[in-house]
Amino acid sequence: MEKFKSGYAAIIGRPNVGKSTLMNHMIGQKIAITSKRPQTTRDRIETIYTCEKGQIIFLDTPGMIKKTENKLGEYLLNVSLGAIPDADVVLWLVEPSSYIGEGDRSIAERLRGLKKPVLLIINKVDTIEKTQVLKIIDTYSRLMDFAEIIPVSALMDVNLEDVKDSILKYLPEGPKYYDDETVTEQPVRQIVSEIIREKALQALSAEVPHGIAVTIDKFSDRSSDLTDIEATIVCEKDSHKGIIIGKNGTMLKKIGTNARYEIERLIEKKVYLKLWVKVRKNWRDSDSELKSFGYDKRK
Repeated sequence: MEKFKSGYAAIIGRPNVGKSTLMNHMIGQKIAITSKRPQTTRDRIETIYTCEKGQIIFLDTPGMIKKTENKLGEYLLNVSLGAIPDADVVLWLVEPSSYIGEGDRSIAERLRGLKKPVLLIINKVDTIEKTQVLKIIDTYSRLMDFAEIIPVSALMDVNLEDVKDSILKYLPEGPKYYDDETVTEQPVRQIVSEIIREKALQALSAEVPHGIAVTIDKFSDRSSDLTDIEATIVCEKDSHKGIIIGKNGTMLKKIGTNARYEIERLIEKKVYLKLWVKVRKNWRDSDSELKSFGYDKRK
């Protein structure tokens, strides 16, 4: 009889390679928000996958960038780098291209010589011809030694079972850290704030999303089937505030409607959601502001 395995798998890679999508599909539930914008994931998110063979604790991380432009960027990079020593297995996600850019070469430099298994996950293979996959595998295999190279499509659930089996192969024997029903330790308030930020990211024009954050000001049950939530979307410029609110409040209403629908599915009750918009200039370069939003480098 095989012994039970348990441990941590860090998911790293450049922005927008599909790390959060991969993790959500691996555990079969949406926990991490997703969008096409860089810096969508801003903190380490832990989720848990449990099966008969073992328990994998996934560490989803912000996209790794070579050059940071502000203190928030420094925080995000440190979060990503900090997950590597905490993990038993590292999953490095890359785009399906045989061209290896400077960003990925920089990540390879950090991983080369690591005394733990690194699995290269070539994501989005549903977007290319099958004949290209072997060329991409060959190109990356020359870059550094990998425990395994697995082509997948996180969005289409292609080869994800192979990824789970490979992770379990390299995890140490050990007990369960969490019970079978637990899929995340993220507080509900934090998940709700991230849902609101996701809907804002999806709705707003390109120049705004980098500079927004969301705080939950009120979260209370009015009755057994209705929850009151008040949240503030924080931005850096007065002009951005106008864009977020929109003409006659239409944009803010759109964000609120989309967020409320998903929050109701999450907490399984009706939600009365009230959104506000405030300006805090240059909050991404302020240690105190970053800390107030939960981006505390001493965590």
